[in-house]
Amino acid sequence: MSSTDAPRHRLRHRATAALATLVLPAAALVGLATPSHAAAEATAVTATYAKTQDWGSGFEGKWTIKNSGTTSVSSWNVEWDFPSGTKVTSAWDATVTNSADHWTAKNLSWNGTLAPGASVSFGFNGSGSGAPTGCKLNGASCDGGDVPGDAAPSKPGTPTASGITDTSVKLNWSAATDDKGVKNYDVLRDGAKVGTVTGTSYTDTGLSAGTDYSYTVQARDTADQTGPVSGSVKVHTTGGGTDPGPGPGDKVKLGYFTDWGVYGRQYYPKNLETSGSAAKVTHINYAFGNVQGGKCTMGDAYADTDMAYTAGNSVSGQADTWDQPLRGAFNQLRQLKAKHPGLKILWSFGGWTWSGGFGEAAKNPAAFADSCYKLVEDPRWADVFDGIDIDWEYPNACGLTCDTSGPAALKGLTSALRTKFGASNLVTAAITADGSAGGKIEKADYAGAAQSLDWYNVMTYDFFGAWDAKGPTAPHSPLTSYSGIPQQGFTSADAIAKLKAQGVPASKLLLGIGFYGRGWTGVTQKEPGGTATGPAAGTYEQGIEDYKVLKTKCPSNGTIAGTAYAHCGSDWWSYDTPATIGSKMSWAKSQGLGGSFFWEFSGDTSNGELVSAIDSGLK
Repeated sequence: MSSTDAPRHRLRHRATAALATLVLPAAALVGLATPSHAAAEATAVTATYAKTQDWGSGFEGKWTIKNSGTTSVSSWNVEWDFPSGTKVTSAWDATVTNSADHWTAKNLSWNGTLAPGASVSFGFNGSGSGAPTGCKLNGASCDGGDVPGDAAPSKPGTPTASGITDTSVKLNWSAATDDKGVKNYDVLRDGAKVGTVTGTSYTDTGLSAGTDYSYTVQARDTADQTGPVSGSVKVHTTGGGTDPGPGPGDKVKLGYFTDWGVYGRQYYPKNLETSGSAAKVTHINYAFGNVQGGKCTMGDAYADTDMAYTAGNSVSGQADTWDQPLRGAFNQLRQLKAKHPGLKILWSFGGWTWSGGFGEAAKNPAAFADSCYKLVEDPRWADVFDGIDIDWEYPNACGLTCDTSGPAALKGLTSALRTKFGASNLVTAAITADGSAGGKIEKADYAGAAQSLDWYNVMTYDFFGAWDAKGPTAPHSPLTSYSGIPQQGFTSADAIAKLKAQGVPASKLLLGIGFYGRGWTGVTQKEPGGTATGPAAGTYEQGIEDYKVLKTKCPSNGTIAGTAYAHCGSDWWSYDTPATIGSKMSWAKSQGLGGSFFWEFSGDTSNGELVSAIDSGLK
């Protein structure tokens, strides 16, 4: 759960921005094309704009082009003006350029042609608070001449559910309004359209017993424009046995899923299902949201809510559609929860790169908590998340940057989050495992903060690594101390003992496991304590490699302090295996810990052997 590029730092590495650049078109916006008034009767093409997200420091916008005419359109070119200070920062599905505050979006090679009745849309991320003006489509007005000034419908009321059975539910909602009249409503189940009706009620059938579903509705006007999606209602059908989620005495088995993993790693929520891991964990932390200006903000809006999934990489096996209200990983996690009733998902904020924002947040905890609640509980994805996790590395101590907000700052934040999120939501935090004398655990009131939290994810890994380029070689996740350890207190046992001594209940501590290894090269000694010439080569970064690679590339040939190590050629690696994880789970149970967590899913094998080891070890 942290970064990998500094001493004893957690694996939360923000490679997202660079990877996203490789995936998204360089400057892409889909504009909606409208012909001149002279040709309006034949083509009747319109361009409409909507702000689809707003996270304070930025927003996401979408243009939609609709051809309501009788002849095809072969290309489109949308122009508009933004007020000074508002601009496009990234976009997709069009080529976007600007001259000062005047912006132009042109179709790509594959989406310029619009047959009669067809439409296309694109989204973009922007900064500033202004709205577009002076829209022109192919040099003429964007209203197409046939529906001048036609506004999209308003948001319908949040549906209410009644008549819930094993296989069906009846939904009712209050009507939307529109200046030209509402034509019909689309009913969305778990983000996918399941029906269209002219009235304000719908009965959904063919459901599975004992299963969670989420419903929203969206109005459509006579010009076929769709308005904003309503709030969501959660439905749990009857029957189907008991909820397989964790009970009061069950151990927590939690894994982190990274938003940037969908890029270079091509690791999707579907992999959690195909590996069997989703059925063996109780909780997932989705990483990361950002902390900016004292507020929770989106981390990667494209990966989170807009990336289109094909049928092949979708949890449900159904491809996303262009006009789907919610896409991206959030919608995929929603589908995953539908398959696994009882699975809980938290949105994690901060991490190694984005922890710098917590100091500002600590100045006004109530405002911070309010911003987080509004983002996590946004009606478009409120059903996806069951709470919030904060990963502040490190309060009143130094990580990527140094924090001086004081030992009580963490307690202030967690107390405000609990007050805002209430007892029905989970509130958790990832914290340091520095158990050394005078170390990071002593810098903050972790016992006081624990009073407002369900548990701590204690980051008991990354104690040693090739940031010390010449060694000595040492296991990065030792369970206990050993003769020759480079730094006393840098073990899981020391961290847990110190937190308990401070007053944190054992049941609120989760033992951390890294699904990766750390290594050096230029090493001649098999046992720990050898010298090196630098970090070993890794797939994504020097000195670090996934377990799924190391298990065959450099198999374990020794153990120390409850962790495996391997010497192959001139490389030396340390990492956990199913066997060492089994031993660590036994230790966690003997200590009365609340369970275990790991960073992160994509480092495991395709059949999830490390997750299986945690699952079986905590039973």
